[in-house]
Amino acid sequence: MRQVRIHGRGGQGVVTAAEMLARAGFIAGHEAQAIPSFGSERTGAPVVAYCRFADTPLRTREPVLAPNVVLVQDPTLLASDHPFAGLATGGLVIVNTTADAGEARAQAGAADVDATVITVPATSITMEHLGRPKPAAAMLAAYAACADDITLDAVQSVFRERFPGQMGEANAAAAAAAFAHVRAQLAPAASGGGREA
Repeated sequence: MRQVRIHGRGGQGVVTAAEMLARAGFIAGHEAQAIPSFGSERTGAPVVAYCRFADTPLRTREPVLAPNVVLVQDPTLLASDHPFAGLATGGLVIVNTTADAGEARAQAGAADVDATVITVPATSITMEHLGRPKPAAAMLAAYAACADDITLDAVQSVFRERFPGQMGEANAAAAAAAFAHVRAQLAPAASGGGREA
């Protein structure tokens, strides 16, 4: 089972990201579920959502406490929301930031955590393509670039379906840009230069 936790703020599409991630996982042939978790749901408040993938029926419905993957849509949450908490050994953390992986680890107080950290400027990419700070498609595409649970095509497909027309195409373009950005960062790792980016 692969478990994903998504951290962000109200208004950034965190719950939508979890739903879209589950749909993309289903397209990839997995059993999938999305679980929102929020309180007052006001704009700017911290929000967490969860997603699970498995190749067998999913029976559990509780929040993800030991994720394999963490997506951080707002880098200001690195210090306050403890996104590395409970992360499985050797886990993956993808952070929406222009900072490098070392800075993201330092901000989260996670210098010694056994995890791969990938950074992607998802907000900048999204502003360029959508004109709005809604980084969900870019973050899910960054995840697709690092893992085999979902594909870029699946991410683009679910956003085109959810937001038909120009908005869906803009999300698909943002996804493609984020995917290419992360793949370019990972290319040196494939040749032995280390994985964090």
